[in-house]
Amino acid sequence: MRAKSPFRLALLLLPALLLGPAAARAGTDGFAYAFTAIEGGPLPLADYRGKAVLVANTASFCGFTPQYEDLQAVYDRYRDRGLVVLGVPSDDFNQESDDDAAIKTFCEVNYKITFPLTERVHVEGPQSHPLFAHFREALGEKAGPGWNFYKYLIAPDGRVVASRPSSVKPTSAEITGAIERALPGAS
Repeated sequence: MRAKSPFRLALLLLPALLLGPAAARAGTDGFAYAFTAIEGGPLPLADYRGKAVLVANTASFCGFTPQYEDLQAVYDRYRDRGLVVLGVPSDDFNQESDDDAAIKTFCEVNYKITFPLTERVHVEGPQSHPLFAHFREALGEKAGPGWNFYKYLIAPDGRVVASRPSSVKPTSAEITGAIERALPGAS
């Protein structure tokens, strides 16, 4: 992974520094975290408060990579109703480029991705991004991710309400049903 600028490193560590171990405990919501956008600017999840957010850890060279197309389809279908899809590239399973610009180009050229992408981060182990530690704390260690293209759904109030493994496509009734229930204004 490329060296991080002090600004990017501070942005990634800010929730953990401010909140300490509580950042991954129940009571802290999914909007308490921030990433760096794949283009290089800040990407605080707090900007999405009030919307449902489907987070997927992604990789360009995985058997599940065609799910980018499904993630885009879900984004197209639900974005006007308050859904954000967030792609989080990771090389934790040795299937991602080490160049964020190449990842962005791959996604745009091959899958016409228009939803936000983060820079490449760790999603498992002790170097895991704090949001993924929060997912495991909220849903249990078995919530993974155990591979690329795990999906996590954050409700508009910040609660983590669902997760699904790689084998469940984003367009499946299982995921779209959870999205429908989590959308702003859903009963």
